[in-house]
Amino acid sequence: MKDVNILAIESSCDETSMAIVKNGCECIQLTVLTQMDTHAEFGGVVPEIASRMHAENITMVLEETLNKANMTMDDIDAIAVTYAPGLLGSLLVGVEFAKTLSFVYKKPLIAVNHIAGHIYANNLEQKMVFPLLALVVSGGHTDLILMKDDYVFEHLGGTLDDAIGECYDKVARVLDLKYPGGPNVEKMALEGVHSYDLPIPMNDDSFDMSFSGLKSNIINLVHNEKQRGNEIRKADLARSFQDVAVDQLARKTELAIKKYNIKNMIIAGGVSANKYVRNEIKKVTDKYGVLLSVPRMAYCTDNAAMIGAAAYPLYIKGEFADLHLNASSSDELY
Repeated sequence: MKDVNILAIESSCDETSMAIVKNGCECIQLTVLTQMDTHAEFGGVVPEIASRMHAENITMVLEETLNKANMTMDDIDAIAVTYAPGLLGSLLVGVEFAKTLSFVYKKPLIAVNHIAGHIYANNLEQKMVFPLLALVVSGGHTDLILMKDDYVFEHLGGTLDDAIGECYDKVARVLDLKYPGGPNVEKMALEGVHSYDLPIPMNDDSFDMSFSGLKSNIINLVHNEKQRGNEIRKADLARSFQDVAVDQLARKTELAIKKYNIKNMIIAGGVSANKYVRNEIKKVTDKYGVLLSVPRMAYCTDNAAMIGAAAYPLYIKGEFADLHLNASSSDELY
């Protein structure tokens, strides 16, 4: 069978990224132009600035990707693009650019869900073996998904309120840590001990999770301690928070492994870059002899290689989009 080269575009938040992925499993070239330094001045992503910077940079990113791969559009078999979920303005830049490339170069267009991209990033490491359990952890999602085949998603459970990534970022702000908050909380936690008594969320037999109460408890704790004139032991609070938050992930993962007799598992989403999360889930999978796959760091955070990997099964099935494709800020995968 002829090799399939997919040019993938990812612009769902503040990274302008393109990649050329061969056969859904080999990244020939990945380009990521980050806006992190710009948004750091504001303490978080400013949607209007993000979309404008995407529009300014996207043509340059395409040129760099093709040049470094020593390829032209003649070598490309299809165009894939993230259409949802994400920041609407940012998504629209990528979608309209992909539609233009598809029309001009007469290449099929593939619409990819951002969360599917995070899941299929694992195919860039080794071919996913079904059935499998996927733990999706990001700034907007915290879910346990059972997959029995390509693009067959059964939602077992997930957060009832905040995502774990959002919770990390809010705790970072309370601790006066710079953007991006999550990695800085993880780093600070390494210097602390678990000395704060925090509530244990969703300590039950369901697959549901919750992070809002934990976040609120920390906000109130810090406020009350400051009112009393007491010093906040930031490293200890970061460690206490991370222990409790990630323990919830591990507990719910263990429940799913036992109930569904899981033999293969993946972690997906930006929070999968967190080494503590990786290690705690690895302890659970090792306990039950489950094979765990986690993408390398470059494929954990938002990138176009994962979009190219997720597009390949759709290409094989002939599931193409037309030029009426539109972006969506909230279209869910499951």
